[in-house]
Amino acid sequence: MKRFTYSLIIFIFYTLSIRGQERDSIPEITLTIISQVNQGNSFVTFPTDIGNIEPLWFEGNLIPNFYIRQSKDSRFMGVLTPQIIIRMYQERSYPVRTPSYMPQVTIYYFFKGENSTKNFTLYGRLAHHSNGQDDDFFLENGELNLKSGDFSTNYIEAGIIKANICKRFNAYQFFKTSLEIHPESWTGDELDGIYSKYRWHTAFSIFKLSPRSIHNPMKKADISIKGEATWMFGELNNWDDTSLNRLNLSLTMFYHPPFLEDLGLFVQYYHGSDYYNMYFNHRLDVIRFGLMTEKLRF
Repeated sequence: MKRFTYSLIIFIFYTLSIRGQERDSIPEITLTIISQVNQGNSFVTFPTDIGNIEPLWFEGNLIPNFYIRQSKDSRFMGVLTPQIIIRMYQERSYPVRTPSYMPQVTIYYFFKGENSTKNFTLYGRLAHHSNGQDDDFFLENGELNLKSGDFSTNYIEAGIIKANICKRFNAYQFFKTSLEIHPESWTGDELDGIYSKYRWHTAFSIFKLSPRSIHNPMKKADISIKGEATWMFGELNNWDDTSLNRLNLSLTMFYHPPFLEDLGLFVQYYHGSDYYNMYFNHRLDVIRFGLMTEKLRF
């Protein structure tokens, strides 16, 4: 009987220790992680684009984030992001034409339930998008002035982010849906009818952690996949309300080699309207490759 009692006690302690290790293997999702996923990563592409985009030496998307919060455990947090997108064209003198300047401030509020593996976050964003030019929007022939036309718009975005931990596959999952609105008084009249001022965004991301990272206090994902879709509402190029031209799609796959600290390789497919300021009237179908920063630590 004593042997059975000792065996039972040992078994209970062993079971509790195993469960404790399982809980420690994947920590809770913090607001910092959620905001980093939503803000996006900086990247630079290689000159190997496949598709109908102009020949580029590279496209760079710089997304530095500055966090405003009381502590790491705060449920309320602000993020300042002076985002810039630049393209260097494969032309004489290697021009970098009309970068997209996209400063923004984002506010997050974190709702956490009893189950630490599931939670959701509300966020709101105030953003600006311009190209720093001040010439006429249209050329004399009526075409868009791509090189020096004055493009500027301001918008607000509000959405919800649902986060989940999948312990079975040692992975993190994030789903986002949001509405983007460009008020009439915040946007130039030249954009009326040719630029969507109401947009519905959805995104789904999966970050797969390596088994090697289980006992690492600063876990990072070896592989991640992100799919995004945007539907553009409102009067737009005389398109029907159900026209598939209103749909923008993006799929990004990322691999983090073990010999790199904060960089990895990515491949991305993009279909839809060009997001590069005055080039919004172009339709892109492009596959690109490049380097992407990945500072997420779970």
